[in-house]
Amino acid sequence: MLDKIISSIVLIGMPGAGKSTIGILLAGKLGLEFVDTDTSIEQECGNSIQELLDKSGYLSVRALEEAVLLKVSTKGKVVATGGSAVYSAAGMAHLKTNAITVFLDINSEEINHRINDFDDRGIVRKPDQTLAELFTERRELYLRYADIRLECNNQDVEQCLGQLIRSTQPFITS
Repeated sequence: MLDKIISSIVLIGMPGAGKSTIGILLAGKLGLEFVDTDTSIEQECGNSIQELLDKSGYLSVRALEEAVLLKVSTKGKVVATGGSAVYSAAGMAHLKTNAITVFLDINSEEINHRINDFDDRGIVRKPDQTLAELFTERRELYLRYADIRLECNNQDVEQCLGQLIRSTQPFITS
């Protein structure tokens, strides 16, 4: 599995998996800095992800996302990626250089329960792509890039956070 001690964690997974919420809490518990790449994208261009999608389309947002991913320094950080980060092989390779990549895995029923605003949430997807289609397409990529897969179905934030700390503790240095 993992054969190195590192000081960073990158969280990947579907929208609604809890990457940002759990990432902030994890960073606090581990004494690391927190970075949300969706927020970095929005700060860089001055628009929300949804506004970018509406103006430029999903391929432009993916290109901007890749540029942001390639700039992120993961050292000493917990990084919550946007759900579409896994479409960038270069971005994921860069993020994985000094970090454990953890897939917060939730099933499609859980996603439907957690996301009420699929069309307005800023989810980077092909036009008219359903949540089920997006889930199927992305899940394979999440599994490809994950060092650790955590099942977070039917768990609250604290349960998932505890599971995350236990699974990454052997690999993290402070």
